[in-house]
Amino acid sequence: MGEVAAELLYGMPAMPLSWPGPDGISGGGGGAEAAGGCGALLAELRQLWGEIGKSREERERTVRELEMECMRVYRRKVDEATAERASLHQSLAAGEAEIAALTAALGADSSPQLKVNKWTMSLNDRVSAATNLLEELRAMKAERSKQFTAIRSEIDKISTEISGRSYGYDNSPRASEFDEHDLTIRRLNEYRARLSSLQKEKSDRLHRVLEHVTEVHSLCDVLGEDFIAIVNEVHPGLHETADPGKPTSISDSTLASLSQVVAMLTSEKTKRAAMLREAVVPLVELWDLMDSPEEERRSFRKATAVLRPAREEALSSGVLSIATIKKTEEEVERLTRLKAGRMKELVLKRRLELESICRSMHVEPDTSTVPEKSIALIDSGLVNPSELMASIDEQIAKAKEEQQSRKEIMDKINKWLLACEEEKWLEEYNLDENRFNTGRIARLNLKRAEKARLIINKIPAMIDNLMSRTLVWETERNKPFLYDGARLVAVLEEHKQARLRQEEERRRLREQKKLRTLFSEKEAMPHLKRPGSSFGRATEPCNMSRKRVDAAPPSVRSSSGSSGSSGGGAADPFRPRSSAAAGSGAGHCGEFFRSGGAKRLSAAAPFNYVAVSKGGGGGGGLSSSMMS
Repeated sequence: MGEVAAELLYGMPAMPLSWPGPDGISGGGGGAEAAGGCGALLAELRQLWGEIGKSREERERTVRELEMECMRVYRRKVDEATAERASLHQSLAAGEAEIAALTAALGADSSPQLKVNKWTMSLNDRVSAATNLLEELRAMKAERSKQFTAIRSEIDKISTEISGRSYGYDNSPRASEFDEHDLTIRRLNEYRARLSSLQKEKSDRLHRVLEHVTEVHSLCDVLGEDFIAIVNEVHPGLHETADPGKPTSISDSTLASLSQVVAMLTSEKTKRAAMLREAVVPLVELWDLMDSPEEERRSFRKATAVLRPAREEALSSGVLSIATIKKTEEEVERLTRLKAGRMKELVLKRRLELESICRSMHVEPDTSTVPEKSIALIDSGLVNPSELMASIDEQIAKAKEEQQSRKEIMDKINKWLLACEEEKWLEEYNLDENRFNTGRIARLNLKRAEKARLIINKIPAMIDNLMSRTLVWETERNKPFLYDGARLVAVLEEHKQARLRQEEERRRLREQKKLRTLFSEKEAMPHLKRPGSSFGRATEPCNMSRKRVDAAPPSVRSSSGSSGSSGGGAADPFRPRSSAAAGSGAGHCGEFFRSGGAKRLSAAAPFNYVAVSKGGGGGGGLSSSMMS
């Protein structure tokens, strides 16, 4: 038996009881207090047993019972401690297993590790450390799962929009399932990369959809079609009035449908543009033909933009609508009916335009469309007025083309005619007895005479240049160059021969003048006279001629040799009648103008100068174009 039983049975002093401490090690103040309390109770129990007179057997039996009861209490406490230790080990193992799973799911590189020393730390401390780490890892997992859920939800939403499985999306979409055992940063980055790729594809698709929608809107605006109705056939969420809560459809089917709509509208635009162009071309021709006022043209100005291919993309709203095309066609029909009633007037107007062009070229217009004949044909109904108008337009086009080709030669002709005018003026100026008077007009006429002489000296070169250029023109076009019904080369050749004849007459006059001068000088010398000589028989006429020469004004005598004319002197017996006639108009072009050879060239450009007065000296300025 134990110390307690020995004390109770034999009265022996009991040894101090040692109670295990909290750490399982005996001793300490707690054990002493417990021993003191038990000793008092044992002493009281022994006293009571002595008073009662308990026998040894009874006392032994009671002590055994007491020991057994103590053993049960101790066993219960040991079992409880063992169970608690096992529970702590189980909790620690479960925590460590969960920590390992979370660490594997989150990634060992980005997860905190459990750092405990099982030799120096109690189970409670180790469980507490594991519990804290679990809470941290669970929070990280929840946050990582939330990120995965958000990214996967966005991926599913964009994938749904691209695939076109639904027209919209729920405000809180259910994320697709993902592997919760792989929440690592690497996996998260893969999801982010996939999301970024989908977002880029969505942006590209959205840009393409917006481009198609904008193009459809532009085409519908030009064609006058209902944009909303056409877009709703593709997808109801593509126009501005759609539900703002729904996203814009970017599926393959939507893009394909939009592409088909754009192609269809573009084809329709090309077709309608051709229809409108077919209506606008005759409309513009009728405007020009009938001189329609600007008020009538203004309402169709936008439609005429189809005639300018460079600006076809900038057509105004509704230009290619069915109503606009129909309105243009109706206007063409109205003008066509109006043209039939005004055809005579239009034919005469075109004929006058043709005659004006031919008159500027000094050629005869085509006689097949003279006004009288054209009106008679229209009245008789033998000719379609439109065909007659087309014939006149063709003649006008040819006349304009020929006018452009004759322009250089016509300019040279005008310069030549102006030079001839200056030559004629110089002839009249040389016949004026008062040309040397003092005064401003006399000085101006004198300057003009000097310039005229320079121009007259260029006339032969002008004629040669004009003839060569005309011959080149005739060779290129294989037809003669006509001027007022005559061939210009023949007229120039005639004028050239006339000038040569005039030069010959001038040469004869100069020789006769020298003979007269020589005869006068010999007559003035008496010692040279001999009776019966031929000079003696012709004394009287020579004396009369000498007296007329001496009686002439000094200015006339001084200029008679240079100007080629005696300036109003009487006829001389040594001068032939043809020479006298030429002397009255000593200019190179005088005989040509008076003989009628230049009447066909009478339509020269006007020339401004001050006319010479027969009573007194007059003058004018010379055109600067003649000096060029």
